[in-house]
Amino acid sequence: MALKYTAAQRKLYLGMTDNIGANWVDVFQGDTEFYSTAYWDLLTNIWCQDEAVCKTDALQFMTRLKSAHTAGKYIESALQRGFLLESDPPPVTHDLNCSHFQQVCGPAWTSFSTSRSTMFNK
Repeated sequence: MALKYTAAQRKLYLGMTDNIGANWVDVFQGDTEFYSTAYWDLLTNIWCQDEAVCKTDALQFMTRLKSAHTAGKYIESALQRGFLLESDPPPVTHDLNCSHFQQVCGPAWTSFSTSRSTMFNK
């Protein structure tokens, strides 16, 4: 079976994911609670929405968690730390500041998109 991507293309992609991971850690200023994949699923999905989402919808973003009760604890923690806001009518949550998403993904995407244009268009 022939490989779909070259070794250089795979390395570029993995470098981008490492860059995103490093920036993710920086956003939370050392608060290791947010290093969990549950927060990745929750926050990236909320940041991708065009408008506020209900808590029940936000619970569904955390697909790796089997318990809605546990997922609710993650949402409450993100609310308490200011990474989500709760607005009227409750229970609606939304992204506190999309600059968090830019901080996580912006540098990685810039680097990746610049390099990929030459590597993937061969």
